[in-house]
Amino acid sequence: MRYESTSSAMLAVLRRHLRQDGWTVPRLARELSIGEATAKRWLAGKGVTLDRLDVMARLAGKTLGELAREAEDAPSGLAHELTLAQEKALSTNIFLSFLFMALLNGVPPDEIATDFAIPQRTMDASLARLERLALIDRLRGGRVRALVDRGLVFRKLPLRSLFDRHMKAAFFELDYGDPATCFVSEVLKLSRVGAAQLAEMQERYRLEVQALADRDRENAVLDRAWYGLLMVMRDLDMTPVRRASSTGFRDGDADDSDDRVAAAG
Repeated sequence: MRYESTSSAMLAVLRRHLRQDGWTVPRLARELSIGEATAKRWLAGKGVTLDRLDVMARLAGKTLGELAREAEDAPSGLAHELTLAQEKALSTNIFLSFLFMALLNGVPPDEIATDFAIPQRTMDASLARLERLALIDRLRGGRVRALVDRGLVFRKLPLRSLFDRHMKAAFFELDYGDPATCFVSEVLKLSRVGAAQLAEMQERYRLEVQALADRDRENAVLDRAWYGLLMVMRDLDMTPVRRASSTGFRDGDADDSDDRVAAAG
């Protein structure tokens, strides 16, 4: 029974790492030269041997020992959503919510304290508050582990309102004409199904970003800084485009366009 419990926990850790590194069932099946049904069975713990587990672990850049240690530290039954009470408590204090998100993404408490010159007494009180909220467990040696899946999405009003008050301005006050500002923009025509699929792609990308941060924390040579990432999509008000298309070009516009094309050439 103990072996079955440990192997199940190791498989859960492995599935998380494979997902974060972009391994899908079809890709895994191709890499291992097996059928997709077999890959699904192995990932579910059916018919998977230690050798097969080791092969899949190496695809995720892990050893069996590393999987076992993560499985030992990881609590079972991670929450996939915060309760309304938890979100309300986090939304009352911008530092408490930031601390929770940083811990959720694997940043140690002592590193956070150093970065922001936080007194130990304040950090201890904040960690105790998060523990009372059943969001973290405090472990020996100053370590913590989150009791919430890092892939959670904040869907309730309190933390969305917190973002609106404190974070939105950081993105909307950016100078998007500055070459140092890194952003990607696209205009698409999608059905509701396509829009839902795009939202799923955003969630998968967020997991890839988290995995990148994990690798960077382990391997970075240069100093690291705090970055914010915002992914958002919305339906567009096309009234300005329709208005512009109905008025047509002014006489001078066509000449300016020709000059720009000539210059680009």
